[in-house]
Amino acid sequence: MKTLAEVQIGDRVQVRRLHGTDQVKRRLLSMGITKGTQIELRKVAPLGDPLELTVRGYELSLRRADAGCVEVD
Repeated sequence: MKTLAEVQIGDRVQVRRLHGTDQVKRRLLSMGITKGTQIELRKVAPLGDPLELTVRGYELSLRRADAGCVEVD
């Protein structure tokens, strides 16, 4: 199982499944991270957290802990 937290800069991946508590899943869904969504990792902050992603045409910053709840292909 590969998660969004393990993706390298420049990689494009597709969301396969969301893990975590209901609260985390709801937050991810409200940001547009749903099954089948294409995500590109654009940047990583100097200390490794947060990640800057392109999701559905907009830029999104996401904590590495939350990114670990997103299973990708």
